[in-house]
Amino acid sequence: MSQRLIEFRFADNPPPRLDKALARDVPEAASLSRTRLGRLIAEGAVRIDGVVVVDPRAKVFEDQVVEITVEEAEESHILPEAIPLEIVFEDDDLVVVNKPSGMVVHPAPGSPSGTLVNALMAHCGDNLSGVGGVKRPGIVHRIDKETSGLLVVAKSDAAHHGLASQFEKHTVERYYQAIVYGVPDANDPRLRGVKGASFEPGNILKLTTQLARHKTDRQRQAVLFHGGRHAVTRARTVERFGTPPVLALMECWLETGRTHQIRVHLTHAGHSLVGDPTYGGKRKLPKAALPESVADAVRAFPRQALHAAVLGFDHPVTGAQMRFEAPLPRDMADLLDAVRLVV
Repeated sequence: MSQRLIEFRFADNPPPRLDKALARDVPEAASLSRTRLGRLIAEGAVRIDGVVVVDPRAKVFEDQVVEITVEEAEESHILPEAIPLEIVFEDDDLVVVNKPSGMVVHPAPGSPSGTLVNALMAHCGDNLSGVGGVKRPGIVHRIDKETSGLLVVAKSDAAHHGLASQFEKHTVERYYQAIVYGVPDANDPRLRGVKGASFEPGNILKLTTQLARHKTDRQRQAVLFHGGRHAVTRARTVERFGTPPVLALMECWLETGRTHQIRVHLTHAGHSLVGDPTYGGKRKLPKAALPESVADAVRAFPRQALHAAVLGFDHPVTGAQMRFEAPLPRDMADLLDAVRLVV
């Protein structure tokens, strides 16, 4: 396996720990993330003034000579598959994809092939410079298999680190469109009594809870108020449908990004997504609210009606502001067309 040697000196006033000093001073062209540097230290690939140092907490000093031996990126065990993709944007560092519903993002025991990563392996070919030392796309966020919409994927270690940092700091703009049962409203006394639910100006529903894996059903997430992970979702009603209104098109945006967050939060508020098989997406509709044919179309909708419509972030290498929009997929657009005909 080929190797490359990265050499530089610590600049003035380095952080007291080796790992932090490396993260600050390693040349940007090396494209080494903090995580990758930590592994290289542990593997004995870092020399300070000619001496191997494996303690990430080791004290360092300015003007010391640093040598890092890096193995060139290995080929991934994930096989490329020629699956058509809708590429919204691509450059040397990242690719933005409009994922169709039904596609899993990353291979897993239940989905070893046919995933977005398999497709990107084929699409990118030799243009993957290596993420974590392996030639593979860097997944920094995911959307559920049956959710459609926008995803950004890193093609280089530097992009992977930069994007992951933005997601960790919750600075990435993410807006979703969802078709839900009922119409959330600040004047609804039932909703005002839901723990964790509140309203902000403009009739914006805010849901603030903890989320964790369900105790008995490992496929579900559960709302908690002690333990778990902090989660905040906001949503506003864009359109309402039915006479009286029994469905709504919601615009949702995330302050945090937890597994199934929008689906769990809206179900907790009593407004589950149409078609959601996990969180009760086949509710009864009042007979007079919609014509029977339209009600049948709502009941038959085959997936959670959720679409990642807007994605905005700073380019992790150039710093340019990036913002992308993806129109509703055909199945959600057709369902909305059907319910809009109801007077």
